[in-house]
Amino acid sequence: MKVRKELWFGGTLMAVILVTVLTLTPWSGLFDGHLGKEDLGTLGLLMLALIVVAIMLGFPTAFTLMGMGVFFAWLAYYSVNPKLAVPQTLDLFVQRTYGVMSNDVLIAIPLFLFMGYLVERAQLIDRLFRSLHLATSRVPGSLAVATIVTCAIFATATGIIGAVVTLMGLLAFPAMLKAGYNVKVAAGAVTAGGCLGILLPPSVLLIVYGATAGVSVVQLYAGAFFPGIMLASLYIGYIIVLAKWRPQLMPPLAESERRVPLPPLAQTLSRQGSNPLIVLWRAFSGGAAAKHSVLAQFVVTLIPALAIVAVLGVAYRSATAPEAEASAAGLIQAGGEFAAAATSQEQDTGLIGQPAPEAEKTEPGVTEPPAEAPKELGATPAAEQPAEAGTAEPPASTAEAVTDRPAGTTQEGGATPERLPVPIWYWIVLAIGVAAITLIYRLWNWERLEVFKLLLTSFFPLAMLILAVLGSIVFGLATPAEAAAVGAFGGFVMVIAYRYIAHLRGGAGGPFSGAVIGGTLREFGTLIKESSFLTARTSAMVCWLFVGSGIFSAAFALLGGQELLEKWVLSLDLTPVQFMLLAQFIIFILGWPLEWTEIIIIFMPIFIPLLPHFNIVPLFFGLLVALNLQTAFLSPPVAMAAFYLKGVSPPHVSLNQIFAGMIPFMGWQIVAMFILYTWPQIGLWLPHTLYK
Repeated sequence: MKVRKELWFGGTLMAVILVTVLTLTPWSGLFDGHLGKEDLGTLGLLMLALIVVAIMLGFPTAFTLMGMGVFFAWLAYYSVNPKLAVPQTLDLFVQRTYGVMSNDVLIAIPLFLFMGYLVERAQLIDRLFRSLHLATSRVPGSLAVATIVTCAIFATATGIIGAVVTLMGLLAFPAMLKAGYNVKVAAGAVTAGGCLGILLPPSVLLIVYGATAGVSVVQLYAGAFFPGIMLASLYIGYIIVLAKWRPQLMPPLAESERRVPLPPLAQTLSRQGSNPLIVLWRAFSGGAAAKHSVLAQFVVTLIPALAIVAVLGVAYRSATAPEAEASAAGLIQAGGEFAAAATSQEQDTGLIGQPAPEAEKTEPGVTEPPAEAPKELGATPAAEQPAEAGTAEPPASTAEAVTDRPAGTTQEGGATPERLPVPIWYWIVLAIGVAAITLIYRLWNWERLEVFKLLLTSFFPLAMLILAVLGSIVFGLATPAEAAAVGAFGGFVMVIAYRYIAHLRGGAGGPFSGAVIGGTLREFGTLIKESSFLTARTSAMVCWLFVGSGIFSAAFALLGGQELLEKWVLSLDLTPVQFMLLAQFIIFILGWPLEWTEIIIIFMPIFIPLLPHFNIVPLFFGLLVALNLQTAFLSPPVAMAAFYLKGVSPPHVSLNQIFAGMIPFMGWQIVAMFILYTWPQIGLWLPHTLYK
């Protein structure tokens, strides 16, 4: 019987591991119960190697972490006091499990997952892809561009990688193949676009990293916004250039596929002129027969102008708002110790992080280390130390500043302060806005109006949900868990609304008929059941991973593995740049055989304590890690995105073709990492501006 190459490889790998373990294990110390410090450190490194190999061979990650953690923790305790080894190991297991259960940051994970599964089942993705396809029909590689944009928007609304890749594999991938697109290019666009949810908020990866590293999830969300847009822009730019350079890979769409069918009212009015704004106004003022329909179309036509005017109005009010000198000293004095304790507790949970004044004077991201490294490597760097709240006694003058005064008066009892002069930059913005309105309505026609209506019915609900969730998080109106709860409720509403509209358009009856309402409620119950099951399964996986990681990292620290690695890294005498390159290279290599959850859970606790020595901000390090870990979904042999797409692709599409299509996009991920490393303000400007 001929043995497959995979079995030979697996057997050889297992033999090498077993020989290495048998050779390096301090057997004499194990049998007599007296392990030295060096022996324990060797066991810690062996444990780290064994867990990587076990995961590569397909063992369940969470339970493998727990099993190895318990066994090696027992060895560490047994080397000190054999009689207390078992109860101490069990105490460690209970403490780590309770620590995960009491972590408030992790509450956001099941809520975001539930929101994502509901949005996925609201059947918005097909409508959104169709409208974006028509909107970009004249752009080179329009189908691939529409795929990337749809994936970015859908990932921002869900954050679930597998759902985005699978849905786009069912919707966009066959459409691109039918249009004559190269299989590799089409596969690369679907997989790379679907993986944007790793970086774009509400990313579950950022929540897991924040909980592991003790970094504010709010600041991570704010920091990941612009790098995510940058990466999506690099993908789109690559597709457009490739389509112009080699048009045979992405043939232009036929003219018939670019045309948008007009409804009867638009067909009638289009004979009176090509500009809908002018024709609709004439029809409305002239007393058209379908006056309500004409008015509705006219209002829809005015929406772009109204949106630009609203933005200009908000910009004017913020630019000319008088400088208010408000003091909260009296409020702090009134709040007393309770306010200080609450602030301290929020900082400890990683929801609030405010850089110290010293950090603003240094280069963000990576700076040269100080003359003397901190004594405690696990100490928080200066850029992440929160300012103490409520500890200083406010001056008497400021404490008396907050008094009961009538609204609209100053402290001296005068009138409302005058607005500031209009700055020059506002006139530039105003000119750009006027030019945009003029250009939009100069190019406006009936087909573009129909495309805009499609975008309005598909993109607008998602945009409102995204703004409600991410806006409340970034601007400090709600914690991630509270915003996720709002998003889950929004998913409820979207599922009911779109299922109701689908039944109503299907001709099941009138708006209040029993068939429409009953069918909607039946489908809603089924979707809620499926979403709840998927949410419970994924949340349980993440929580068990945290439990296993806690036990594993505790055993690793007990054996001295963390100390041994720290001494080795510090002995290399690396600069911050060299350490950052080394760390990101290790994470990049680990992304080939391991998934992002395993890398964050297992290896981040090893890197995080080393950051203070090199004066690296954990927030910036987390953004680079999130950008780097996209390779875990795009790099073979694991490359989960490839397997997601293969599961829904036609039979003639091979896994090797999907892998080949993902390689160029993985290269653009590396380019994005270097851009972010060179200009760290891309990721740090927004969190520093909002939370300074």
